[in-house]
Amino acid sequence: MLKMRSLALLLGFALVGWIGWYTYSYFFDTTIPNLLITGIEQDAYYCGDISCCVASDKCGELSIWLDGTPLVSNFSVRSKNQEYPFAVPTKTISNGKHDLKIEFIDNTYHKNKKSLDRSFLVDNIPLQAAFVRTENDYKVLQGRTLHLQFQVNKEVKEAKVHALSQDYECFPESKNSPIYECFIPISCEETPNEYLLIVELKDKVGNDLHLENRFQVVMFPFKKQFLQVSQDKLEEERRLADDMSSLEELLADLAKQSPQEKLWRGNFCTPIDISKITCEYGTVRTTKEKGRYIHKALDVINMPKSVVWATQDGVVVVKNRYANSGNTVVIDHGWGVLSLFFHLDSFANIHVGQKIAKGNPIGTLGKTGYATGYHLHWEMRINNIPVDPLQWTKQNF
Repeated sequence: MLKMRSLALLLGFALVGWIGWYTYSYFFDTTIPNLLITGIEQDAYYCGDISCCVASDKCGELSIWLDGTPLVSNFSVRSKNQEYPFAVPTKTISNGKHDLKIEFIDNTYHKNKKSLDRSFLVDNIPLQAAFVRTENDYKVLQGRTLHLQFQVNKEVKEAKVHALSQDYECFPESKNSPIYECFIPISCEETPNEYLLIVELKDKVGNDLHLENRFQVVMFPFKKQFLQVSQDKLEEERRLADDMSSLEELLADLAKQSPQEKLWRGNFCTPIDISKITCEYGTVRTTKEKGRYIHKALDVINMPKSVVWATQDGVVVVKNRYANSGNTVVIDHGWGVLSLFFHLDSFANIHVGQKIAKGNPIGTLGKTGYATGYHLHWEMRINNIPVDPLQWTKQNF
């Protein structure tokens, strides 16, 4: 009997304690509820129905609005951490940006409230794309650049071309343009043949699309040239300048670090008013010091110490003197496209990291480095592969 009374007394104390705690929590709890939503992220893209779930650490009422229209009104949450699943039907709403609002009000006297907002984008448009030019147009000479263009029906998340065992990034021709483009460098040594290229596209909701085409690398009859530079000049340049290997290492790093942004617009221009091309791109040279090698640039001349200017907009990434290239300037145009200018007599008032516009001076025409006379070595590289720079100045490129 005594045990029964003790048990009843304990239960009574527990009941009174529970009522007291409940009463205290009801009237004096002012803590804001925790609210968690899963299945939808801020500013993410979605298609089809979006499966979501919301939960709170308190009991109360849950309401959800889509673009101001109620999806759920005053749903009673009767236990803590109870999950409430719901779906956002994107197929019944327009493509574009939408707003989801979740509001939870707890069951206390103060009606503590917590709100969450999510903006998201709907894209239920099937991904479509097509090449701008016909298959017969995809012919490119050794040492030149294959300019590939295709049109898409919407902005894509990823676009790349797989060709010649390499991947090349694609990007809009200009801001908000439906035309995407890619510049594929063809080295001088590339074997003339027909090759397959594959365009891989992914939109912002994860849909994939592949385009295939073929292009032909055509043989070019490169010229030959013999060059001789005095040993005294070579020794002087080695004494005054950095080793050429350090420039090559730097150029490889710059190609990898190039901005994923097109810094230029339109065609390139020549860096000087060219009076003569003394060595064409791809000329096979023979020298006593270097042996037989391919000159993967243009040598152009004008009056000694005449101004040399930037061929397009970009950023100055190299301003230094090297044993072979002499006074050297390199401009990064974005997406791995670099312009190189060797043998300058002097530098203009420029510095590394500076933005530079097409036509701005970068120095004067000289004969520093491995040079027999006043000229400009003008070179372009894409992903550190040299290509003919004169092609980039053509209106039909």
